[in-house]
Amino acid sequence: MVIKKASESDLAQLLSIVKSCGQNLIEQGIFQWNEKYPSKEVLLEDIALQQIWKLEDGNSIVGLIVLTEIEDDEYQHVKWLTKKQHHLYIHRLAVDPKFQGKGYAQKLMDFAEKYAKENGYNSIRLDTFSQNKRNQKFYEQRNYIKLESIYFPNQSEFPFYCYEKIMNV
Repeated sequence: MVIKKASESDLAQLLSIVKSCGQNLIEQGIFQWNEKYPSKEVLLEDIALQQIWKLEDGNSIVGLIVLTEIEDDEYQHVKWLTKKQHHLYIHRLAVDPKFQGKGYAQKLMDFAEKYAKENGYNSIRLDTFSQNKRNQKFYEQRNYIKLESIYFPNQSEFPFYCYEKIMNV
């Protein structure tokens, strides 16, 4: 098992994973990802910015995670725990539904937290869908602090909860 940066040659597999995850969530009544998001264009931008990492098991990509310093506009008014300097943002954490329940999401988050510590980030910030109780529990068990809500109207009428974990202060 290895985690490394994804490249454009991985695009088809990455897109397949996020689309499978989106469909899997819809089947559970969680309308978090849809046909508009995450899109091929979003993943291509992640690749171009070298901020998307893939988890490989053998020859298969089983999961992905985006680690970026770029703060989304929707985050501008969030009252974060730490001051605005040197933070790592996590987006699009996804594990192929065929491989879920095997600890791969934990491995991706372990990688992200180790990366944050090694690179001196003050905290990790992320959001998760208010209707996705499993994700909320996942982050809270990893000691992420739930903060306020933000909205992504292209994804859902329901809010997304912001979380932060202090790493190096």
